[in-house]
Amino acid sequence: MSDNIAGKVIVITGASSGLGEATARHLVGLGAKLVLGARRLERLEALAWELGQERVSCLRTDVTDAAQVKALVDHAVQRHGRIDVLLNNAGIMPHSPLERLKITDWERMVDVNFKGVLYGIAAALPHMQAQKSGHIINVSSVAGHKVRPGSTVYAATKAAVRMLTEGLRQEVKPYNIRTTIISPGAVESELPGSITEQDVAAGVMAFYKSVAIPAESFARVAAFAIGQPEEVDINEVLFRPTAQEY
Repeated sequence: MSDNIAGKVIVITGASSGLGEATARHLVGLGAKLVLGARRLERLEALAWELGQERVSCLRTDVTDAAQVKALVDHAVQRHGRIDVLLNNAGIMPHSPLERLKITDWERMVDVNFKGVLYGIAAALPHMQAQKSGHIINVSSVAGHKVRPGSTVYAATKAAVRMLTEGLRQEVKPYNIRTTIISPGAVESELPGSITEQDVAAGVMAFYKSVAIPAESFARVAAFAIGQPEEVDINEVLFRPTAQEY
């Protein structure tokens, strides 16, 4: 599928580690031009230097700030003249039972996991409408399909991403824009590190240690969706480790 990836301008949020970093590494190997965003600028700059600054640039981006997300997308358009793909990847997963009333964690999940995706759409959509082409990929989760105790708010944000993306899919048909929801199971990332409750974190860490698959698995799924011919719109991919029951 690399024939439809080479030369594409792809913006990735949450690109300093985990799924975003792995996807950046994979796509640059397929000839894409990348613009990477994350809060940790030092890590982004190191990654851009490693991958080659002639094809990779970066900008410090906190997805809870709509202006910063817009600046990231605008940077891609100013540098390359267009944006072909936006991968809304940034996310956090501070699981806890609702009865612990971790309201700050709930607010952070809504801000990053849902509003951050909205801000990405708001930043990219006008450019893609003007181009009459583009591809918006939003990251949901197995938890967006199936909720379990302790993951209630996280699951709600990821289910919201799925509904948002399906509505977007229907609205952007006049502009030849593709949309994809990627819902991974346990994939190696820093997500478990965002859990603030120590007992919950220990359980999730143990689960990830037993079944999680490399972040490159997500990168291959993203490349599969991007690399399809322009008339093919891969709308949703749900995948898990073979060993994962949930």
